[in-house]
Amino acid sequence: MEADDGHNRTSNRRIALLIDADNVSHLAIAAILAELSRYGTANIRRAYGDWGSGGLKGWKDKLHDFAIRPIQQFSYSTGKNATDIALTIDAMELLYTQRPDAYCIASSDADFTPLVMQLKCAGHEVYGFGKRKTPTPFVNACSRFLYLDTLVGSDPVEHETKASTPLQGASPRGSRSALDKPPVPALADDAGLITILRGAVEATAQDNGWAFLATAGSAAKRQASIDPRNYGMRNFPALFAATGLFDIFKAEGGQGYVADKRNEQRAQKPFP
Repeated sequence: MEADDGHNRTSNRRIALLIDADNVSHLAIAAILAELSRYGTANIRRAYGDWGSGGLKGWKDKLHDFAIRPIQQFSYSTGKNATDIALTIDAMELLYTQRPDAYCIASSDADFTPLVMQLKCAGHEVYGFGKRKTPTPFVNACSRFLYLDTLVGSDPVEHETKASTPLQGASPRGSRSALDKPPVPALADDAGLITILRGAVEATAQDNGWAFLATAGSAAKRQASIDPRNYGMRNFPALFAATGLFDIFKAEGGQGYVADKRNEQRAQKPFP
């Protein structure tokens, strides 16, 4: 019964999906909606762009297939992104009218960072989706951010154009062809990631130096917008283990524990 109640609470959460169609491929929409179904129902779906332009031709069929409302936005001035402004205005209007439980911003544009921060200040989670080149401020501002190639196996825009050159602005852990699967990164060399994981273990560890894996994973998510799938891992236990910097212990009942190998005061096991 508890599981059913939890499922109902999730399915009843209303999510406003706002898509910057100028820089998100129509090939990613099915994967985005599938991912959002984990957190609620995207019953507000809007895509912003100049729908008279040839660049959005691929989106037109998807609008009908996935019940997405197109929001026309003309480019009134050269070099100005009117789409960003229209999306931001709608997000703030929805905040006080439709009052969704959470938001999803599908874009790779760091200009949305202040919007995300404002929505979070109002008590709403914000899920982000974008390319690998998405600037770090926008990624970190989101409650959770997933790279599109993590969801669909390759960057959908690059796949659509059959590009063969490495992605611009790719992860510093290595460049790759757009059609390659995301590489397994050198996790131990990612200072930012290791700082977050070590901080999560330290914050949740018991006196013996060991923390519950599930609790440490939750603490990591509270620190930053971090998803193990962006690092080629299924979940936090796998992410902790893959760095090689933590001791992992699995009890007979399936309970997992984690300890920082740097902690020389840790017990050999999480319990006697």
